[in-house]
Amino acid sequence: MRNEKKRRRFDALAWGVGAMTAAVLFVDAAQAESKQFRLDHPRYVEECGSCHVAYPPQLLSAESWRAVMNGLDRHFGTDAAIDAAAHADIAAYLAANAGTPRKFGATAKRVTETRWFAREHDEVPAHVWKRPDVKSAANCGACHTQAERGDYSERNLRVPRR
Repeated sequence: MRNEKKRRRFDALAWGVGAMTAAVLFVDAAQAESKQFRLDHPRYVEECGSCHVAYPPQLLSAESWRAVMNGLDRHFGTDAAIDAAAHADIAAYLAANAGTPRKFGATAKRVTETRWFAREHDEVPAHVWKRPDVKSAANCGACHTQAERGDYSERNLRVPRR
């Protein structure tokens, strides 16, 4: 009789922990798959958005953003160096709002090199990336018409056709 009570308590505890774990994973997955991001740092949007879309900070890990920021003098073949105050401000913003290494990988320096990007864009034919109006996978605005606002939702998606 006593073992039966222990087993029932254990079963109830196991079911409760399982339900809580499932709820946490569901919420985490829902947030991770969000296609709308806040771009609420004017200096970041102005500095980085002057050459390319200001990528949402959640799309790279803090370690990746540190590597990007520490290499601005040779930023993918361009000198994108900024003054020390802007550098410190933007680096702090990116680190505070970075994505998780679990989702994006800890060392990707390009959003297009993350597991998330590959999974989200696996159905895009190779010829689309080579179109003159797209040029590369890094040109988010070619398909995501509201990318400059941090909105990558499918309702604003217009993939160029041949």
